[in-house]
Amino acid sequence: MKPLVNTTKNITTVFALILAIFSFSYANTSYKSLNTNYLNVTKSSVKESYSFKVHNNTGTTIKQILVSEDGSSFGYFDIGNGIAPGSTVELVWDQSTNGESCHQYFKAVFSDGSESQAVKFDFCESGLVLEFS
Repeated sequence: MKPLVNTTKNITTVFALILAIFSFSYANTSYKSLNTNYLNVTKSSVKESYSFKVHNNTGTTIKQILVSEDGSSFGYFDIGNGIAPGSTVELVWDQSTNGESCHQYFKAVFSDGSESQAVKFDFCESGLVLEFS
């Protein structure tokens, strides 16, 4: 028969190993939870949207709204069939532009083919309304 001391020592060692593995596993899981929570906070802040209003005070339909960060290479907003004379619409920036500057050049293309001059605006300004007249 083997001595009881060696068996007790072996059981204690096994118990200590199980406890250590459990502790490491728990700590690793907690770390992952903290990372996930951090990422969720970051993702929710990226989802913030920026909007502004455009009022067409001209006698011609606006067919395109063009925008540029540098004043030379323009992108556009999808405004469907256009903005009728006397109408006001709200436009929302695509989330892909969240990393761009708030200061953007803006111009309109009208149904008769004419374009307004590009003017620089701060689109992060709350309640911004751009008026064409």
